[in-house]
Amino acid sequence: MSNNIHVVQRETGWAVLREGAERDSSHHQTQAEAIEQATTTARREGIEVLIHGQDGKIRERNSYGNDPFPPRG
Repeated sequence: MSNNIHVVQRETGWAVLREGAERDSSHHQTQAEAIEQATTTARREGIEVLIHGQDGKIRERNSYGNDPFPPRG
């Protein structure tokens, strides 16, 4: 079971949230700072980062682990 990491907007900025967790892992003033923190953790643990836009929808996903559908080429 993977515990992917989400970058989501909060009232006071942006948060890093692990799937299945009840509380945010960290809070940041900018989305870029939250993405940097999430990416560092994802690389270390070999999991995926899902970045949400201001509307709450996933706008980007980055896999840092064993990608089940790697790009061809």
